[in-house]
Amino acid sequence: MSEKSGGDVFLRGVWRENPVLVQILGLCPTLAVTNTVENAIAMALATAFVLVGSSGLVSLVRKLIPDQVRISAYILIIATFVTVVDMLMAAVAPSASRALGPFVPLIVVNCMILGRAEAFASRHSLLPSILDAAGTAAGFAVALLLMGGIRELLGSGSFLGLHVLPGSWEPWVIMILPPGGFLTLGAILMGLSWWWGRGARADEASKPRRWPHGVREPEERAA
Repeated sequence: MSEKSGGDVFLRGVWRENPVLVQILGLCPTLAVTNTVENAIAMALATAFVLVGSSGLVSLVRKLIPDQVRISAYILIIATFVTVVDMLMAAVAPSASRALGPFVPLIVVNCMILGRAEAFASRHSLLPSILDAAGTAAGFAVALLLMGGIRELLGSGSFLGLHVLPGSWEPWVIMILPPGGFLTLGAILMGLSWWWGRGARADEASKPRRWPHGVREPEERAA
């Protein structure tokens, strides 16, 4: 695999096929744990570990798994990595583990992870599978950090626990509550939709207009 194709595989998951902002996957942790940037980082790292590890292992054993039980086998592999990361977080970062609560074990049912295993890792060799998983994990982290940064900044006036807004700022408490997740995600998706639509309209306007045969362009008619 060439460097260019490897970079394309990675960047595809970061932006063009971002799991949250484009594919609308993994919304449960995206909405639930992004009330602070710290929680967003912890969830992003845990998900990246599971995503990269499971995709790599699925790629290695893909030819050994019968088609009839492939989904069950993928879920078992994912659950193994989730158990490892859950126990690891409880040992080395107990505060983060308590803050995320049941959402770490729920990584098992994250459609994004099973989707990459089924759609990509089960059909490609190890290196492309790892790059695809790493790109998807990076895209997921971008979405979580964007959500967490906005919600913590507006809801608490801080970023990573450090107060950055002036004392006169009145925190929007709703932003760190469950409705704040829906409001933030909706605003981000609306902004991205407007931006992408703006680009598409600009591309369309730059293309020369094709007139039906025998119909002259307006300038020619005026002449």
